[in-house]
Amino acid sequence: MKRVFLTFISCALLSNTAFSQDIELEFTTAQDRINSQNKINSSTSWLKNIPIKSIGPTIMSGRVVDIEVNPNNPNEFLAAFASGGLWHTNTNGTSFTPLFQNEKVMSIGDIAVSWEDSTIWIGTGENNSSRSSYSGDGMYVSYNMGKTWEHKNDTELNETQHIGRIVLHPTDKNTLFVAALGHLYSKNKERGIYKTTDGGKTWKKTLFIDENTGAVDLIIDPTNPNTLYTATWQRHRAAWDFEEAGAGSGIYRSDDGGENWTKITTKGSGFPISEGVGRIGLAISKANPDWVYACLDNQNRKPKDETKKENNKLTLTKDAILAMKSEDFLKVSDAEITEYLKENHFPKKYDVAFVKEQIKQGKIEPKALVEFLGDANSRLFDTPVKGLELYLSKDKGKTWQKTHEGSIDEVVYSYGYYFGQVRVSQNNPQKLYIVGVPILTSDDGGKNWKSINGDNVHADHHALWINPKQEGHLINGNDGGINISYNDGKTWSKSNSIPVGQFYSVATDRAEPYNVYGGLQDNGVWTASHQYEYSDSWQQEGNYPYKRLLGGDGMQVEIDFRDNNTVYTCYQFGNCYKIDKTTLASDYITPSHELGQKPFRFNWQTPLHLSKHQQNILYMGSNRVHRSFDQGKTWETISEDLTRGANPKEAKTGDVAYNTLTSIDESALRFGLLYVGSDDGMVHVSKDAGYSWENISQNYLKQFPQYKNFWVSRVQASKHKMERVYISLNGYRFDNFESIIFVSNDFGKTWTRIGTDLPLESVNVIREDFKEENLLFVGTDHNLYTSLDAGKSFMTLGKDFPRVAVHDLSVQPVANHLVVGTHGRSLYVVDIAPLQSLVKMDKEKSFFLDKEKITFNKNWGKTYWSKWFGNYEPNEEEQKFIFFTTQKSNVELRILDKNNVVLHSEKLEANKGLNYWKYDLTINEEAAKKLSKSLSTKEKPFVVSKSDNEKYYLPISTYKIALVENGKTTQLPFEIVEKK
Repeated sequence: MKRVFLTFISCALLSNTAFSQDIELEFTTAQDRINSQNKINSSTSWLKNIPIKSIGPTIMSGRVVDIEVNPNNPNEFLAAFASGGLWHTNTNGTSFTPLFQNEKVMSIGDIAVSWEDSTIWIGTGENNSSRSSYSGDGMYVSYNMGKTWEHKNDTELNETQHIGRIVLHPTDKNTLFVAALGHLYSKNKERGIYKTTDGGKTWKKTLFIDENTGAVDLIIDPTNPNTLYTATWQRHRAAWDFEEAGAGSGIYRSDDGGENWTKITTKGSGFPISEGVGRIGLAISKANPDWVYACLDNQNRKPKDETKKENNKLTLTKDAILAMKSEDFLKVSDAEITEYLKENHFPKKYDVAFVKEQIKQGKIEPKALVEFLGDANSRLFDTPVKGLELYLSKDKGKTWQKTHEGSIDEVVYSYGYYFGQVRVSQNNPQKLYIVGVPILTSDDGGKNWKSINGDNVHADHHALWINPKQEGHLINGNDGGINISYNDGKTWSKSNSIPVGQFYSVATDRAEPYNVYGGLQDNGVWTASHQYEYSDSWQQEGNYPYKRLLGGDGMQVEIDFRDNNTVYTCYQFGNCYKIDKTTLASDYITPSHELGQKPFRFNWQTPLHLSKHQQNILYMGSNRVHRSFDQGKTWETISEDLTRGANPKEAKTGDVAYNTLTSIDESALRFGLLYVGSDDGMVHVSKDAGYSWENISQNYLKQFPQYKNFWVSRVQASKHKMERVYISLNGYRFDNFESIIFVSNDFGKTWTRIGTDLPLESVNVIREDFKEENLLFVGTDHNLYTSLDAGKSFMTLGKDFPRVAVHDLSVQPVANHLVVGTHGRSLYVVDIAPLQSLVKMDKEKSFFLDKEKITFNKNWGKTYWSKWFGNYEPNEEEQKFIFFTTQKSNVELRILDKNNVVLHSEKLEANKGLNYWKYDLTINEEAAKKLSKSLSTKEKPFVVSKSDNEKYYLPISTYKIALVENGKTTQLPFEIVEKK
């Protein structure tokens, strides 16, 4: 750990944003993270062989950050996903293979490829600086097109956390350049431009601005590799604020191969140089390399007169109301006030008569009509900044000129930090593309623009490749994956065959078979049967198994188990709905403050909880707890402000909703026993259904004061002991990656730290099994873990599970399944019945887990309706035999008949822990004769017959499976029975 004194206070807000006391926080160094992850060896986990099945979905895909295409074969390309790893296709996007999923991180900022020698470079750590832009650990390289990877373990580059761009030298394969953004949530010196001339063995930092400014983009002159341009970006995120611009942002040029750099956006150059300069994207064309384009997220405010022009549809504006005294407002016409109330979606009860009467009586002032609208979602879209602008230099950056009048509106809004990409044709320097919301193109050097966002294309765009050999051929990467066009964006095909969805949440109902539900980053809320199997058949049938319930950024989901049809869910910042899953009829149910009160503060991912005691009762969290007894029709607020925002000395102000609740849970053992956690590190309990609340976070802070402001990622009331509660804290927003989990067995009076053997990976969720109290599941930013001993120790779970962020978990108690919601690889399901058995077993000796009776099927081995479509086989569950061994060793498995005659045997290497043996229930011809004799009687001879596929299947009878290990034999009987 590196101790740093973190103070996230802007001078203008000093009086009301400081902590109650300064605390020395620890940001986790890259080397500490790497060392801790090296200690976690998934190959030695007892649970490494447990099957974990991907259940999609694929249709909505996930956020793409870069695309690299084979210049000699555009059917082959690589797609880098923000949190879903790297994927390769040589079928023009109809199928993909994952290449980068088992390293310590999966988050990618940029990739670069040398196709002629099969070399791929990956810069880890996403470059978009969003809420879920995970940090990386430097550079990786593969010299065999992704079959194996080498971490270029450079101390400085490892610490950069986020890499914006990689540029390869066109003729020297040992020379490359890296634009490093640096930490997102803390200051550090490891940022800027890095260069290597020995293939990544050593690196030299050739440009450094300051500890808050890194390099986000980098381009090389296609005709002269000694000339490079880079865009620097000053930005800093905190949980409550994002400073996405500053004087450190600008453009630099090098004329000596990246050794030295000169700032070319200076006073008089024509390019903005103020504190409002945000993210910059660069582009250069081989057709005219003297021309350099730069797209700018201009965070400077629009002039007042320009803002007024945009609001001229309203005669009564927010600015006008704020300047009014009560007597002036009462002179405004009823029609103008009614127009304002309607345009801003005020509740119907606040009509013009009510508002005027409240002001006349002095109960509210006019400004209350503006303060009422102070929600986070409107700030996201309505902040009047200049936004997207495009500049052109025709003299290699000496002078700049804006290519258009004003700004390019309604493309990046106030969140241009999320985009920042411009592309230019290599054959025509006037043909341009800019990505944002939506994607635009210009044919006249940026003077005029048109949208090429197709009907089947996501609105948020991040990557674009232009075919230099075929006009109009584009490959586009966006929040919805990959789209391909051959007519310059008039029409697009969608390559959505891979499960890379970025889930924030997952839930399950109690239907049979049960359904899964989940909310995704910018892709809404979806549901399907957990039995989903990937297939392209829906494209012919027109019926994709997953169904969309809600748009926006999909968030938490609650389901009424009484009908498994009534769903409660939200999109960002607390916009929640009650939805009929069958008809898709929906009602907006978010509780609202009263006119004259301060608005409720809702988190990006607003917590919901549907009571398991009476499912008309719904809880929802803002900065307070709200409860509805009638499925969200009406609400009562049952708490005061339960965040640090209640104290003006501890409240934070910024442009991100903060001092909000993040997690709610009610004990399944007692109605009204409620726990809530907040994004500023507070945990409260109510034992009387919300009548009173007790701060229980102060009890663990006595021992761990450094966690005071850490995000409470989960509160989990125990299903086994009323007094027990679990919490997980997440320091990600302080660049602290400790795994922090506490348990209390006395309603939060005292706490014990658990999971101390977990690596330095921020914890997103902890869940307790329904049946076994010692069985716990944890999802971190990099993996899935299980404890068999109530948190004393953890081990990785799942065979071939990628190193992906696990955001949420749902235990389905009827099927004994764990459903895993990942932020980058969609959903997975695990059968946890073997774990429930394992918890109770004596693990000092080898054993088999009980085998359910197998139902005989006379069709085993017979062909389907056509020989070209295969044969009937025993199902996956019937072929599965599970055994536990105390050490890694060579073993023999035998199948015995009732007379202990060996019918089949197989030798294999068993791992310490659970082992899964797939046995297709067949025996050879000699064994079939032995078994026929064993099952025959004088009165009734029996013959094990050969099936259509030339195999002999075990018939109805009693058998044993034997494990022979180091001279010792362990047996388990099992039966094949007649179909009822």
